[in-house]
Amino acid sequence: MDTHLLVIFLGVDFLLIFTPGPDWLYLVARAIGQGRRAGLISVAGICSGYATHTVLAAAGLAAALQAIPGALPMVRYVGAAYLVLLAVRTLLTLRRSNLTLTDLQPASNWAVLRQSMLTALLNPKGLLLYLSLMPQFITAGTGVPIGFQLAVLGLLHVLNCGLVYALLALGAARAGRALTSTPRAARRVTAVSGTLLLAVAAVTLGSH
Repeated sequence: MDTHLLVIFLGVDFLLIFTPGPDWLYLVARAIGQGRRAGLISVAGICSGYATHTVLAAAGLAAALQAIPGALPMVRYVGAAYLVLLAVRTLLTLRRSNLTLTDLQPASNWAVLRQSMLTALLNPKGLLLYLSLMPQFITAGTGVPIGFQLAVLGLLHVLNCGLVYALLALGAARAGRALTSTPRAARRVTAVSGTLLLAVAAVTLGSH
């Protein structure tokens, strides 16, 4: 593979990851509302989702999706609907008159991991990365299979996401601990967390 192209890809990829988007809002909502553990598990879930994208893209599914009219809009709508469901479930906890800090904790590590992975899989921004950006850094006729080149780029993206998003989750979790010192503050954080998830859904619908 062309080392020069790999370096350029890393720079472009970091620039995209550092640009706030659905992933950022989702992680902040999780980490602020449910703490450091949930934030880091969410990072693992998102990275698992993008690793799955990498495998599917290398297998040729990305090209197939690009060739099917209406496939990406459908993924966008399903992803937004799923995020709205998560937001509603979060906001419904505000109906409890005796809401405590314990109510903000996730039901289980597996639930957070599963929800985060699905969020990444249904994020059209992630799909478009594999459909439009990565092919520009693939060199044909080098003897290296195109699928292998795409897999390398995808795994580099997963590693970059893991590094940046882990730092983001830790920072948001620290802010969340400061903001949930009382039950009243816990209710406010819950409202912010649910609202952020709704914002992620809106951003997802606006992705093209």
